[in-house]
Amino acid sequence: MKFITTVALTLLLLTLESVVVKYLGLSVTRIDVTVAVVAFLSLRASTVEGAFSSFVVGYLLDLMSGRPTGLYTFLAVLTFLVGRLAASLVDVRSALVFVIFTMAADLGHGLLAIFFSWLTSRDAAFGSTLSALPLQVALTGLAALALYPLFRKFDSGGERSEVGLLR
Repeated sequence: MKFITTVALTLLLLTLESVVVKYLGLSVTRIDVTVAVVAFLSLRASTVEGAFSSFVVGYLLDLMSGRPTGLYTFLAVLTFLVGRLAASLVDVRSALVFVIFTMAADLGHGLLAIFFSWLTSRDAAFGSTLSALPLQVALTGLAALALYPLFRKFDSGGERSEVGLLR
C-alpha cells in the first residue's frame, strides 16, 4: 500500500473505530484496527516503507488514544518488525490465516502495551485492561476479516517477492 493511502485509511479506520466503540458501549476494550493495518504492512510492504508507515500509524493512534506519547508509536514499529520476521516463517495468503496472524499480533501488541503502561504508571489498575484483552483480540480478528478484502484492493504491489533460503 502506498504511504498516503495507508495514512488516509488509518485515519478513516480510527474514526470509525471510535464511533463503533462508543456506539456499542465498550468502555474498557477497543477494536484495534491499527494492528490490522500494521500486520498487513508487515506482509506486503518493503521494510523501509512499512516501518515508516507503521511509525505514522502508531503516532496517529497515540494522538487519538490519550495514552502516553510514544507508546503506540514504538509498539507499532515493533509489531511491524516482529510481523515481518513471522511472515518469513508463515505463509499468509488467505483471509483466515490473515485473521489469525492479526490476532496474534494484537495479543502481543496488547500485552506489551499493558506491560509498558504498568512500568510507567503505578496508580493505574491493569486487571480490567488485562481481562478485556481477549475480547479486544476477538474484535480485532473480526475487523481484520472485514478489512482483508479492502487491504487487498488497495495493495498495488501484489505478492511480496519470494526472496530468501526458506521460501
